[in-house]
Amino acid sequence: MAGGTTDVLALSVHGSAGVVDLVVPAEATARDVAAAYAEQAGLAAVPTLARATGAALGPDAVLADVGVDAGTVLVALLPGDAPATPADGARSRSGAAAARAEPGPLSVLWCCVASAAAGLAGWFAAQAGPGDQRDVATALLALAAVLAALPVGRFAAHRVVTAPAFAGAAAFAVLWDPAPERLPTVVGTSALVAAVAAAVARALDRRSEEALRTWMLVGTSVFAVSVLAALVGFPEQVVWAVLLLSVVLAARLVPGWAIDVPDQLLVDLERLAVTAWSAREQPRGRRGRTIVRPHAVAEVAARGARVITSASVAVLAVAAVSAPLLLATATASLDLIGARVMVGASGVSLLLAARSYRHVAARSLLRAAGLACEVALLVHLLDHLGGGWGSTVAVGAVLLAVLLVVVAVATGRGWRSAWWSRRAEILEGICGSFAVASVVVAVGLFRVLWERTF
Repeated sequence: MAGGTTDVLALSVHGSAGVVDLVVPAEATARDVAAAYAEQAGLAAVPTLARATGAALGPDAVLADVGVDAGTVLVALLPGDAPATPADGARSRSGAAAARAEPGPLSVLWCCVASAAAGLAGWFAAQAGPGDQRDVATALLALAAVLAALPVGRFAAHRVVTAPAFAGAAAFAVLWDPAPERLPTVVGTSALVAAVAAAVARALDRRSEEALRTWMLVGTSVFAVSVLAALVGFPEQVVWAVLLLSVVLAARLVPGWAIDVPDQLLVDLERLAVTAWSAREQPRGRRGRTIVRPHAVAEVAARGARVITSASVAVLAVAAVSAPLLLATATASLDLIGARVMVGASGVSLLLAARSYRHVAARSLLRAAGLACEVALLVHLLDHLGGGWGSTVAVGAVLLAVLLVVVAVATGRGWRSAWWSRRAEILEGICGSFAVASVVVAVGLFRVLWERTF
């Protein structure tokens, strides 16, 4: 700088203790910069400095003389560290090539298709009735579950997630009973078998732990709800109403549970322990902020993304099954009104909850879950209206209203608009309240109380 002052350089020093930004005089030596880095990062030993290319800087080298300019990135090497070399660059490139060789989104898509195919195979095998066809289909599904759980092959990390689907489909084919009142127990037991298969697969390979733990949690929850309802003697519509309400609540609660940031990334525990009234000496030479390593942040974000995605898949599967079954089992007039309101409000709530998700896959899955509820309600209404001009006009009016809302949201800068975002929050709260309140009517509790009172 002008005016007789000493020129200064803004540098970034990378090391095993984190990244430290320093402002040092241009006449400073490499030893001075290394000492400043050790003081800021709290290291016991003074490291040596090297360029980003791996070329080491002598301890007495003056920064201005060796061509270190403002913005230069230096590397701090402790005695056990090794500088980067061209061979290291080649190895990193080979590692990047190996990372590119890992299975990608197409593998995930095929595994999802395989899981859906397993569910269809279990359904058709159950409908085939006792005989050789069902036995062969069940044996093939069980064999596919065993092969998918084996941690062998390039696609093992994704393939292992399909093992619970094949195991649950095989159990469904074996336990199938045509009596409608036994369907919740059959579904719950099949879900428990899928949860056990997920636990076995997780014990063999923990690379897909988040997805397998979701299988375990959802499977045991479905089993607990269905078996408890069967033991108490509740009608089957109670199971589907509780499951549908669970996915509506999960769409709002899962994000807060998925991102679990360790305390040491948020609070400097060492500085927190030294307070104004503490008799211990305030440590000197430490930075005013906690050094958070990028790989730790990336690991937390990646884990949260996996949890969100697997939970969204579970929401889609449970909503697609429970919504039409609730409409089919709520046969009484009052119960049917509550079931229709619950399915419609749950679908809208899921569609509005999806807008707050930044993860593209999770947002798409939640929208698919909401649309599944609305399609189930639309098919049910068309079946009960009996066709004709009245039903056609009603369906056309509903579709036109939905189209107008979509166009209005897109014209008004989408959900980024404060106006639309606020109204979406209000509408989501109203739909969630209707979904929770309609459970009392959908499960038949309101009808029972009405009959006993009057």
